[in-house]
Amino acid sequence: MTRGNQSHITEFLLLGLSSDPKQQVWLFASFLVMYLVNVGGNSVIIAAIQGDVHFHTPMYFFLSNLSFVDICFTNVIVPRMLANMQSKSKKVPFTQCLTQMYFFVACAITDSFLLAAMALDRYVAICHPLRYTTTMNPRCCLQLVTVSWLVSHLHSLTHTILMARLSFCGPNIIHHFFCDVQPLLMLSCSDTSLNELLAFTEGSFVIMSPFIFITVSYVYITRAVLRVPSGRGRYKVFSTCGSHLTVVALYYGTAISVYIRPSSTYSVTKDRVVTVIYTVVIPMLNPFIYSLRNRDMKQALRKLARRKEQNKH
Repeated sequence: MTRGNQSHITEFLLLGLSSDPKQQVWLFASFLVMYLVNVGGNSVIIAAIQGDVHFHTPMYFFLSNLSFVDICFTNVIVPRMLANMQSKSKKVPFTQCLTQMYFFVACAITDSFLLAAMALDRYVAICHPLRYTTTMNPRCCLQLVTVSWLVSHLHSLTHTILMARLSFCGPNIIHHFFCDVQPLLMLSCSDTSLNELLAFTEGSFVIMSPFIFITVSYVYITRAVLRVPSGRGRYKVFSTCGSHLTVVALYYGTAISVYIRPSSTYSVTKDRVVTVIYTVVIPMLNPFIYSLRNRDMKQALRKLARRKEQNKH
């Protein structure tokens, strides 16, 4: 591929987290375990929700979708990273790199919108309980999930098209463990001002608008909870939001620190560590956060385990 006298890069070198062979061994083992726990844990959550009619409610509908997105999220990143650790050649074709970036961005934004949908569910349930059944009906829930996927993929497609039009003619080494937007922009020899402007404006809007919505929802939820006369009643109402708040804090705390800032402040080493947290660690922790803090979910998991035992016999 050439344009004028400039030769263009058709593949990149993904350096990963470390080039030290000793570190590669324990990194491979650690990420393989986290990957298996993530896929297994989120699959169990989906199976438990689908297999129990008591969980056919808006909150658990959103949770099962969140678990599915977390499985997709990890499958976009970790298998390629594990293969890269075992391979002497760290090469990844340009088209594969763009494909990985596309699905990574789409999954990340879908996660964000689903967390906002879950906040809406909690807001209606706590602040307007009499309207809950009519407002959060199955059609409304399906529309929220569909819009989350559509907006996320349109957002990702825009970034991918703009990235595909750039020229890459200099170094082809990516100091990262996957093809993220910022490391690719740093390697381009074209003018990336439009990409950076879009990432900082539209990207900030797509990430921050669900976060602002979640924050405002919880301001109203807190006000409603404080009106409950007994301390025990307040705890019972607010405890239904505990798992969701934990996931929101972890997800947005790491995502905002990496993406909502100028590219001049980008740090490869620091951002790799933070990115590992929200691409691998948080999706792995989600099933534990939602099951350990939820008595109903624990009972559903026990039922699922008993059903499997009965099927064996």
